[in-house]
Amino acid sequence: MTGDTVRIGLAGLGYWGPNLARNFDSLPGAELVAICDADEERLVQAGARFPDARTTTDFDDLLGDESLDAVVIATPVPTHAELATRALAAGKHVFVEKPLALSAGEGADVAALAAERGLTLMPGHLLLYHPGVAKLREIVASGDLGRLLVIYGNRQNLGKIRRDENVLWSLGAHDLSVILDLVGEEPEEVSARGESFLTKGVEDIVFCYLRFPSGVVAHLHLSWLDPHKMRKITVVGDKKMAVFDDMALDHKVTIYDKGPQEPVHTYGEWMTRTGDIWSPKIPNDEPLRLECARFLDFVRGEADSAPARENGLAVVRVLEELQRSLERERV
Repeated sequence: MTGDTVRIGLAGLGYWGPNLARNFDSLPGAELVAICDADEERLVQAGARFPDARTTTDFDDLLGDESLDAVVIATPVPTHAELATRALAAGKHVFVEKPLALSAGEGADVAALAAERGLTLMPGHLLLYHPGVAKLREIVASGDLGRLLVIYGNRQNLGKIRRDENVLWSLGAHDLSVILDLVGEEPEEVSARGESFLTKGVEDIVFCYLRFPSGVVAHLHLSWLDPHKMRKITVVGDKKMAVFDDMALDHKVTIYDKGPQEPVHTYGEWMTRTGDIWSPKIPNDEPLRLECARFLDFVRGEADSAPARENGLAVVRVLEELQRSLERERV
């Protein structure tokens, strides 16, 4: 690094890469030095937008540049593990878009290499850095909801439909990263059922069930075939409930003082209790900018990157188990 400035090379200018380039180019303490993509037309457009960054079609150009401290990988999912491994082997810190890998074995190898070399490996699980999710994490950790019972994840839309990964790997990784973070453990039982209506063998609708050692259960509804765009996580405790709704303009997080109760003067029947409903103020900071800033903290040694690395690896392990369940249930 030059002083506290992290010099960055970015690979991949598809759907998400330009957003990463924009943030790393503008963040204090970061310098976007080089951009790589196989598509020369994309490189021309990027060169016009980021004139101080050199462009290349060869990933090895990034790895051979000794002035680069870190490599940001936003290439197609099947290339994530390979490119991250090559970058770590070249001594670069790595930010890699989710998922980290397409198998737990690959993911474990990449994570082990990062730990062995003492380098940052940060999977890009954006929701973990969302101010609304940060507030939800704070509420759960405070015990205000009581004992966790159930978490529901709804991530639905009409598109974007992919052919190189199913809706489980494309959308499910988001909510899984948050659920694993909130529960603090990995599930002991998972099952998934899905259907491939548009592309054979690529599920565009998936329903998942997870049960954790603590007794918490979670359900995911993932779909590219839905008339509504939903980005919602509901957390149910035995005292209160909370909802994170990323589509809400205001009220990103709402706490419901609702829950079941067994009145003293009854014969075992349960009743429901309804109290106040309120929404805390949530900062309007861009989650991606916060995520990129956190990566810079990791590279500079100002925070421990191991939890982020381990969460990303845990997500891949659970995705792989859910994928196995999907394949067993295919007709």
